[in-house]
Amino acid sequence: MRHLRLVKPTEEFNMSVKIAFATSDRRAVNQHFGATEAFAIYELGKCEARMVEIAEFIETVMDGHEGKLAAKVDLLGDCAAVYCNAVGASAIQQLLAKSIQPMRVDEGTLIDELLVGLQKNLVNDPPVWLTKHLKKQSKAGSFAEEVEWQE
Repeated sequence: MRHLRLVKPTEEFNMSVKIAFATSDRRAVNQHFGATEAFAIYELGKCEARMVEIAEFIETVMDGHEGKLAAKVDLLGDCAAVYCNAVGASAIQQLLAKSIQPMRVDEGTLIDELLVGLQKNLVNDPPVWLTKHLKKQSKAGSFAEEVEWQE
């Protein structure tokens, strides 16, 4: 696996949620979750979206080995959702257990169009899975702010 990550922190851009896309060309969702060649991971805020990670996989053949799924699910651990063309039952269970919403879209759906739609939803009427993720994030942030650590 090859994993590229944005070096500059994005906190200063007021980003709020990470979304992954199963893609071979970084433009469109065109891969099955279990056999994806790569994930493009974006951070999404109310006014901006930016790519922050690319993870490419060497072996993408679907051969029934659950270990490959677990590695992909773990890689997406801080994402709210993953968009793909198809996803198997085992992968769905593993994703939901990590609070990652699997989203199936038609092959060739453009990532930019999905991001624009997600931004509108983020501001106006977020879907249930996104609302849950944002609440979970805010609770985690408030805990860190309320607790004073002593050594």
